[in-house]
Amino acid sequence: MTNLSIQEEVTIPVGKVNLTGDLSVPEKVKGLVIFSHGSGSSRLSTRNRFVAEHLQRSGFATLLFDLLTPQEDQNYDNRFNIPLITQRLIDATNWVLKDERLTDYNIGYFGASTGAASALGAAAALGDMVKAVVSRGGRPDLADSVLPDVQSPTLLIVGGKDDPVIDLNRQAQDRLQCLKDVEIVPDATHLFEEPGALEMVAQLATDWFRKYLEPGKQHPLHQDKP
Repeated sequence: MTNLSIQEEVTIPVGKVNLTGDLSVPEKVKGLVIFSHGSGSSRLSTRNRFVAEHLQRSGFATLLFDLLTPQEDQNYDNRFNIPLITQRLIDATNWVLKDERLTDYNIGYFGASTGAASALGAAAALGDMVKAVVSRGGRPDLADSVLPDVQSPTLLIVGGKDDPVIDLNRQAQDRLQCLKDVEIVPDATHLFEEPGALEMVAQLATDWFRKYLEPGKQHPLHQDKP
């Protein structure tokens, strides 16, 4: 069991509404990962919580929060309003930066499905404030116009049987100008429900954040082109 110095439900003010989040901070922190869930999901996503708990055991603080209020979520179109949920992620990041308990931590994003588009959009907007991005079964094509502006090292994780999304992520890899990689989880479908698939996602994400979030490490902003 992970020893946490902070484990609390938080209220994040964004514009005229408040969003609910769950903040977990281990005793020895290597960085903070903010989650952006997919459409139709919430901070209670079992898959994201599985990854978050894996990160916590590895020394990373996590923030999972609802991108929409319950009332907003009743409007189906809001779930795919990428500019709206991107702004929510930016606002949540600024909230973190104002919390004196969290200001010393490097920040990374973990985005799932449509949440990956908001993670990439927010990373493009915030520049070097975001040190790393990981996408799980993501839709980076929904942030296509800003992909060249992303500076954060970005890992795109896709299921090996999720053929349309593999193609979209390969295309996004070509558009990204930062350090980037695509990892294919063999035999996994879009939700990574197969035995061992989500464990592999969690380990790949942890390894990426270890490489780019831990303090004191320096990395180039761009990969050398062959």
